[in-house]
Amino acid sequence: MILEGIVSSRNRQGELNIAPMGPLVNPEMSQFVLRPFQTSRTFHNLKETRCGVFHVVDDVLLLAKAAISQLDETPNTFPAEQIEGDVISSACRWYEFQIDTIDESADRTVMQASVVHHGRIRDYFGLNRAKHAVLEAAILATRIHIIEKHDLQTQYRALAEIVKKTAGPEEHTAFHLLEEYISKAYA
Repeated sequence: MILEGIVSSRNRQGELNIAPMGPLVNPEMSQFVLRPFQTSRTFHNLKETRCGVFHVVDDVLLLAKAAISQLDETPNTFPAEQIEGDVISSACRWYEFQIDTIDESADRTVMQASVVHHGRIRDYFGLNRAKHAVLEAAILATRIHIIEKHDLQTQYRALAEIVKKTAGPEEHTAFHLLEEYISKAYA
């Protein structure tokens, strides 16, 4: 199954990168299959250092900003325990991982990873339709180069209805940010 979250990674110079990612996970959360695009900083960082941290989050504003590279400031972090990496302080849970194998034969690299340490910071907020709609909108925003404009806008309109009916202030802000990003991309 794919579990959406955020991956933090560093390059050899120690520069932090925060990016949304949906790895394939096993039920025990002990193995991940990450599939970053070869053009991404996440790909380059994980290839260089062969480690990172996967975060289970419910902060959709952070996820939306990371998806469209508009993080105004780096979120608070603390050092990972078993790898050279960073844990996002606002995450619900985190999983430190090491890359076991890398297959670069396709545009989306396949990286097999093993969890070497994990932890829990707080409870997950729970299921909320607006949070999920923002997540889907963020995923669409990262795919504007492969989804037809009309199809993407149709999907956004359906998601906007869900946000309108069920969102709190953070979800409204995140969705509006994504809408602006899409409008500028197609302008």
